[in-house]
This record gives sequence, C-alpha cells and structure tokens, in this order.
Amino acid sequence: MSRVVVSPLQRCQETVAGLARQREIEPVVEERLAEVDYGDWTGRKIKELTGQELWKVVQQHPSAAVFPGGEGLAQVQSRAVAAVREHDRQVGSHEVWLLCSHGDVIKSVLADALGLHLDSFQRIVVDPCSVSVVRYTETRPFVLKINDTGGDVSGLLPPEESSSSDAVVGGSTGETA
Repeated sequence: MSRVVVSPLQRCQETVAGLARQREIEPVVEERLAEVDYGDWTGRKIKELTGQELWKVVQQHPSAAVFPGGEGLAQVQSRAVAAVREHDRQVGSHEVWLLCSHGDVIKSVLADALGLHLDSFQRIVVDPCSVSVVRYTETRPFVLKINDTGGDVSGLLPPEESSSSDAVVGGSTGETA
C-alpha cells in the first residue's frame, strides 16, 4: 500500500491509524472527503427528518438535494470524485492505496465509477467498515468490490501483465490453451 487518504473527521482517522502505523505511512488528510455537510439536519434523528419534503428529494432525486444551511449532494460528489481521481493519478496505476471516508461520500464516488447518475446512488449499499474497490485506468474505472465485509483483500493487487483499459472478457472463448 502506497498511500492512506482520510477524511478530516476523527472517526475516520482513528479507523486507519493502526494500519497506517503498521505500514509506516503518514495518512494524508483530504478535506474533500469530509462527511456531507448536512447543515440544519446535523445531529437530528432520522424519524424527525423522514416527514420533511427534502427527505423525499434525498431519497428519489439526490442530485437536487441541498441541505438547509449545508451543502448539496451534487457538490459532495464533485469534490469527492475530484479528490479520488487526483490521488489515484498521483499514486500511479500499479499501486494500491486506501481511502477512508463516509457512506454517502463513498456511494457518490462509486456511482461515478459505475457510470451511474447521482440519482441512482441510494441503490448502493456501503456499510460501516466495509471495503469497496475501484481500479482507475487511463480511460475508465473498474469497480472490483462494493460493500465487502470479508477479510481477504489479497486479490486487490493490480495485474502486473498489463495496464490496459480494456474490460476483461467474461466467459470462455472456447479455447483451452
């Protein structure tokens, strides 16, 4: 692992601290990966919010959702995707790096990587402490894992034989050798 990038919130920094220390990597605090600024909704109970008109917008048309006194989900996606792509370019295509952020932030990055409109991001599930993996190439991202809570991450190393942006062909070509 060549880099650990983390949200400025303490809970994310605590999550990666042991791994970063073990790997002797100083985490890079990235402001653009901060939690959504929910503004006036911050700290309120979900049951208080579900009756509000904005709740329907957040659930059905998130690209139009702007939290009162906070930010819009489209802004969140824009800042987070820009940060992820910038760090990935800096690290390079044959390196594995880790990002620790928040559910809606990660879902917005995954939606972008999947080529989905932000309005589809509520269909993506990202549990706390789950692993989602995106491999960026010169022309497009490949989503390798979403919401994985298993322990084996050995298959996440990039292939050495090629840095191709081509998708892997599924199934068999009929040839055995």
